[in-house]
Amino acid sequence: MKRIITFGTFDIFHIGHINILERAASLGDYLIVGVSSDALNFEKKNRFPIYNENDRKKIISSLSFVDEVFIEESLELKKEYIIKYHANTLVMGDDWFGRFDWVKPACDVIYLPRTPSISTTEIIEIVRSI
Repeated sequence: MKRIITFGTFDIFHIGHINILERAASLGDYLIVGVSSDALNFEKKNRFPIYNENDRKKIISSLSFVDEVFIEESLELKKEYIIKYHANTLVMGDDWFGRFDWVKPACDVIYLPRTPSISTTEIIEIVRSI
């Protein structure tokens, strides 16, 4: 069985999230998704997500093509998560290109193109400016 793992914040859920998760799922038999904790999101983006980690985890868990979801506490633990969940392939958006090549001894790494013209950060900025 080919097990795919991916990670993200998945705040203000949008079509770009669906696209990358569907593409990741199509690469294997079982899709595992690490949802960034609120603390990790603050560390990465210097702001807390709009939706808390439990709500974001529930949103991702509701997708029919997602098999398992957990809370990701640290970017540095990617390799440990890959081993723990027995993943064969790590899939990330190409905005992270090359940043996780260090896990290649544990699994394959694939960077998928993001959906153009949509991002959670842009959506939040637009809403705040209204």
